[in-house]
Amino acid sequence: MGSQWGRDKVYVRALKEGYRSRAAYKLREIQEKYHILRETDNVVDLGASPGSWLQVERELTSGIVVGIDLSYIPPVENVITIMGDFTDPHTLEEVRPLLPFTSVVLSDASPKLSGQRTYDQARAIELGENALLFAVQILKPGGNFIVKSFQGQDFNTLLCRVREHFLSVRTFRPHSSRKGSTEIYIVAKNFIGHEWNSETRKNGTNETEGPI
Repeated sequence: MGSQWGRDKVYVRALKEGYRSRAAYKLREIQEKYHILRETDNVVDLGASPGSWLQVERELTSGIVVGIDLSYIPPVENVITIMGDFTDPHTLEEVRPLLPFTSVVLSDASPKLSGQRTYDQARAIELGENALLFAVQILKPGGNFIVKSFQGQDFNTLLCRVREHFLSVRTFRPHSSRKGSTEIYIVAKNFIGHEWNSETRKNGTNETEGPI
């Protein structure tokens, strides 16, 4: 661990409180503001390693929690973990039998960064679109969705696609994000389901709030 990590107060706090990374506080901030997770929700967490969001989810719900990542996820008590690619349709089919219904899909996944901002942002948008595709295939009507992305010229494309499927869509930057980070979360509530009612959007019930 480099000195940069050692000086990170949020990271040190996470270790002291038993979380695997500072990301736990990002989800806690989102939950406090938007109440995405309810006590009996079943949850699928995409890009879940090292598992700090899984830890928070397990604290917030007594439902089934499933975490998916290409990397190994160290075990979290009473959490099902899958080492696999959530962009692969076979992974979705592996998840379906594990839950009678899915209330919430979350994605804190990030691409491996190259340092080239335009390229990295484009890859993050693609990853976010794949997370959305996964969510709309498994969420129950009324379900919720969170996805991390990065601000840039293509961000509105992802945001508009999320709006097509949820009645309330907002953007949020947690205080616990690292200083200088361009990461931003799309927080979407009330999945419309597969029967899209065009009158819903005409009536103006799709909400957006926050920086775009």
